[in-house]
Amino acid sequence: MTASQDTSLSPVELARYSRHILLEEIGQAGQETLKRSKALVIGAGGLGSPVALYLAAAGVGAIGIADFDTVELHNLQRQILHGQSDIDRLKIESAADALAEVNPHVNLQLHKEGVQPDNAIELFSQYDIIIDGTDNFATRYLNNDAAYFAKKPLVYGSIFKFEGQASVFAPQKGGPCYRCLFPEPPPPGSVPNCGEAGVMGALCGIVGSIQSMETIKYLTGVGESLIGKLLFIDTKNMSFRSLNLKRDPNCPLCGDHANITSIEASTYQETCETKLHSESSNTSSNMNEIPIEIDVIETKKKLARGSAILVDVREAYERNICTIDGSLHIPMNEIPSRLSELPRDKEILVHCHHGGRSLRVVNFLRENGYSKSINVGGGIDSWATTIDSKLQRY
Repeated sequence: MTASQDTSLSPVELARYSRHILLEEIGQAGQETLKRSKALVIGAGGLGSPVALYLAAAGVGAIGIADFDTVELHNLQRQILHGQSDIDRLKIESAADALAEVNPHVNLQLHKEGVQPDNAIELFSQYDIIIDGTDNFATRYLNNDAAYFAKKPLVYGSIFKFEGQASVFAPQKGGPCYRCLFPEPPPPGSVPNCGEAGVMGALCGIVGSIQSMETIKYLTGVGESLIGKLLFIDTKNMSFRSLNLKRDPNCPLCGDHANITSIEASTYQETCETKLHSESSNTSSNMNEIPIEIDVIETKKKLARGSAILVDVREAYERNICTIDGSLHIPMNEIPSRLSELPRDKEILVHCHHGGRSLRVVNFLRENGYSKSINVGGGIDSWATTIDSKLQRY
């Protein structure tokens, strides 16, 4: 879709945005500012869905959507841009259809490759503001760093179970960046993502709406933004509180003696799922060393040889969705009390959904003398995509 270069509002647009224009803080001039604006939404998922919907409805002139993922059944609990008929479609295609229906006057710019280290700064430079709707640390740090180098404000949001956070990171305005709070990502597998811990679907709407509100406020200059503040949302108690933030002079990115001076792909390794450790390679210099993690292909080979048992540490309801035949079910929180059920003379292959919980179990088992415990990297989700496509993914 191609937007007109004329940023004046047509009679149809004046009618569409009349409730905005009635606000003296917005008015017709503010609405025309929105029409001239360009916003990039990273991720068309739980947060990106309400963000994109509200920005389109608000009349932001150009909205970019960056996402390379496809719609899956479990997305529909919270990702309101998509519906049942969109399963297996690219999310940006589904999003484009939904947003065009909301507002045909918006110029939608689709970035099917998503945000990558080699395109992030150039991509961000094309927009006035960046909205982060991602759910993993690797991309979150990439977005923060690229926004800093592109000198663009970054509207941050995150969700976990019933809790959320939001802020606006704009070092160019004197505020902090994300690394001022968290200089480095946590170790892989140490923090569960929403696929491991769960998330309340409506929470995405709350945090995403706050992100869209902050975007509109920033673009129009209305009110006081969340620059220099971190908003905490607890929906179980329905409480909101904010923490004042300051730029960290020792920040590795925006500090006085920064050591991050460019985007290097090796810096942004995926951390939402566990990755194979170097010692798990078959070319290990010590062939007698038992790797802490193997992939699902090697897992299948070991099970076929009968040299190992497979332990599923997921919850019972997850087993009702899909299981790997022959696996022993011991939920993660029951492992300490059921150690006697595990053999010491066989390799114990441990899996969960994506590999995070199972890695923690393997570390616990090794600390308790089960030296032949091995994590199944990628968990049953990797098994479903690589070994058995008939399994229901979630």
